[in-house]
Amino acid sequence: MGKPTGFLEFCRKESEAFSINKRIGNYCEFHQPLSDNEQKQQAARCMECGVPFCQSGMNIGGMISGCPLNNLIPEWNDLLYRGAWKAAYERLRMTNNFPEFTSRVCPALCEKACTCGAVGDAVTVRNNEYAIVEKAYEEGFAKACVPTVRTGKTVAVIGSGPAGLTVADQLNRRGHSVTVFERSDRIGGLLMYGIPNMKLEKHIIQRRVSIMEKEGIVFRTNTDVGKDISAEEILNSFDRVVLACGASNPRDINVTGRDAEGIYFAVDFLKSTTKALLDNNLQDGSYISANGKNVMVIGGGDTGNDCVGTCVRHGAKSVIQLEMMPKLPETRAENNPWPQYPRVCKTDYGQEEAITVYGSDPRIYQTTVKEFLKDEQGNLYGAVLIDLSLEKDENSGRITMKPVDGSEHTVDVELVLIAAGFLGSENYVTEAFGVTTDKRSNIATQQGKHATNIPEIFAAGDVHSGQSLVVRAIRDGRDCAKEVDESLMGYSNL
Repeated sequence: MGKPTGFLEFCRKESEAFSINKRIGNYCEFHQPLSDNEQKQQAARCMECGVPFCQSGMNIGGMISGCPLNNLIPEWNDLLYRGAWKAAYERLRMTNNFPEFTSRVCPALCEKACTCGAVGDAVTVRNNEYAIVEKAYEEGFAKACVPTVRTGKTVAVIGSGPAGLTVADQLNRRGHSVTVFERSDRIGGLLMYGIPNMKLEKHIIQRRVSIMEKEGIVFRTNTDVGKDISAEEILNSFDRVVLACGASNPRDINVTGRDAEGIYFAVDFLKSTTKALLDNNLQDGSYISANGKNVMVIGGGDTGNDCVGTCVRHGAKSVIQLEMMPKLPETRAENNPWPQYPRVCKTDYGQEEAITVYGSDPRIYQTTVKEFLKDEQGNLYGAVLIDLSLEKDENSGRITMKPVDGSEHTVDVELVLIAAGFLGSENYVTEAFGVTTDKRSNIATQQGKHATNIPEIFAAGDVHSGQSLVVRAIRDGRDCAKEVDESLMGYSNL
């Protein structure tokens, strides 16, 4: 342990966000990293406690507590404190294939389970991770490491999101020859087109992909497996196939007026902005624009917040965000003790920006849409909202949200973005390969396994477990890669 009294001597200090008025003028990441010395002090706050819940990744109270990757957090915190940057990066990469992604987009489950945070402020684990990986690129520690021995085995990975990239990275390290197929024009899947630039600038993805290419991984973009190339051809060309194509089937809103012009799924809206930003800096008008419009975002999760932040940058006239459930408490409830994940109200960056720009919190709780209103040309101009009340079924104990009669009210809205989650995989992919799916339309496997009903085919990430976090997709990708390796070689050293 680097400094036993560090958590007593130093206060928590995070990377500072740029002012809201400054950051909403562009689509760039907006935090100023700490200096090396300041980051070392923050690493010194790690208590290296006897039971490091930060790296446990356990399911407590129905939610994950601690890092699902089991990152060796106390160890690389200690190395960071000592200034051993290269060793810290090597320790970090032992368990995390892409710390440059998780240090930007992960909700820091580790910090929520930090022992230091049980009675005070948690260690800045995510900021420390960011500092380590960025120093690795700056100093050249993060570089290609080409396998010295090839096994002669070939693997096709369908999808280049975090799970697919992880599977490819792991199996390539083992010496297998890996080809990644991506239907979009750029590699990254959810990382590229599902997460806006403000959270993850896209050159960060390309930086890692370039290293993976040097290490021997082949990437094929603009190739929609099941359409541009048949599943049969893939199976005939590769020893194993990993389906990592995400849970990209969005949940819809089935109400009167849904066919009005001006209603989009959140993922399509975010993708259109990112693609236009990368292609032409938003100059050709090819994206779904919120400029000058009253916008309603349906869904209170991370994707909904990303839509709010993007609409603010577009120059929306107003933004509201509907949330069906009641507002969470500001602090932990008695039935939600540490180290459980805290079920508390979080005001994220997009909501902070909307509060500053429009003067009020965009979130409206316990509310849903009853009807969309459209004019004679079919264009959306408003929506009828209705309040919801929380009711508990006495027999099952299940909580449901019931409409409140007489609570209907109308709002002006010209653009609606549906961020209500996803229902699982897209049928044409699973049908093409003949794999079975469960009742949630995820690819079915045995509990804790990744092999499908077709012996040569495996599944990883959201298409396997349902919509989840990037860090959990990486975990699932690592586990899947080990299983694929065992099926190819009879054992695995991954």
